[in-house]
Amino acid sequence: MPTAVVVFKYNFIKVILVACSGGITGNVIFTNLSAAILRWMDNYRDKRNIRKKIFTKTTRRMIRIKQRFGLAGIAAITPLISQPIGAFFAEKFFKNKKKVILYLSVSVIIWAIGLYFVLYIFHDQLAIWGVI
Repeated sequence: MPTAVVVFKYNFIKVILVACSGGITGNVIFTNLSAAILRWMDNYRDKRNIRKKIFTKTTRRMIRIKQRFGLAGIAAITPLISQPIGAFFAEKFFKNKKKVILYLSVSVIIWAIGLYFVLYIFHDQLAIWGVI
């Protein structure tokens, strides 16, 4: 995002198009890839006859995160943790790919617009610190 701002010299439309297109493309790719990985893991467990423990520490933590934050919460923090990890968790918890991609894409758009305005407003301070 900061690179797009500098390259396009704060042209809002170009910056948002570049940032959002990259994020949304990543969401689509990683959501589908995560679904394939999860299917492969299930098939592997079935072939090897590996039983999954029902209640482990990890499953309890995952259920707590799902109940507390839901898909919107996972989508909101995805740009902070990374697109692949966020898409994997969202796909694992919520199987509706269209809904997962929609939520993750809306999150990317909101984050891109927010970061654009933060960089736009604090440009002078960031330039002094040598960030931009």
